[in-house]
Amino acid sequence: MHLPTLVTAVVRIAQGAGDKIMAVYNSPDFAVEHKADDSPLTAADMAAHHHIVDALTALTPQYPVLSEESASLPFSERSQWQTYWLVDPLDGTREFVKRNGEFSTLIALVHNNVPILGVVHAPALNETWFAHQGGGAFKQMHGETFPISTRATGKPLKVMGSKSHRDPIMPQFLERIGAHEYAVMGSILKACRVAEGSADIYPRLGLTSEWDTAAAQIIVEEAGGHFTRADMQPLRYNTKDSLLNPHFFVFGKDYHDWSQYLV
Repeated sequence: MHLPTLVTAVVRIAQGAGDKIMAVYNSPDFAVEHKADDSPLTAADMAAHHHIVDALTALTPQYPVLSEESASLPFSERSQWQTYWLVDPLDGTREFVKRNGEFSTLIALVHNNVPILGVVHAPALNETWFAHQGGGAFKQMHGETFPISTRATGKPLKVMGSKSHRDPIMPQFLERIGAHEYAVMGSILKACRVAEGSADIYPRLGLTSEWDTAAAQIIVEEAGGHFTRADMQPLRYNTKDSLLNPHFFVFGKDYHDWSQYLV
């Protein structure tokens, strides 16, 4: 497993999926279906899913692929995996449907329950973040690639929040942390803003799934930041039957016990 070679290939795969997503996004109209949990599903989700699964299977046939659009595998099977790909072909479908550009493709390689490689590609913004374990974190934009790092905690604190999901306990958390600026954004791009040093914290005090976070987690950590559960313990993957995450915090260079502000 040569991670520098793999991450270069996965960036290309994610950007190829982005091209398929944008072909649907730029069409005059597209159908929106709804899954059992009432979350939206479009042709772009499925086109990206098939592109990524086929490309990853060809790249590393020894590693299984778990995608949001093929997530019915039982834990009895998944629990046998030491290394696997964890994919969200289109994170932020609600933003895609609204045509606000704030959606992304997420691909992570998970080894022993820990993400060791991640790519987040935002095709409408033409921005890509990527990292692998021990290699630092990078951003690619307008044809240029450069290293990124989290920042020391700013004053006032810049907090990122969800554009389409309202976490009911967030107002109490924000009141308790004191003076802050609050900005909203779709998809896991909020965590990428922390990774690149343009925000301080992204608290997610509502439901997400494991494919929503793994790619960004390794990027944030390689950028010098932290990605923890809301009890400040490490966030881990494929350890239980459910693929839902606990609440979590994404924050920058300075370690701080954010759990103390939870009611």
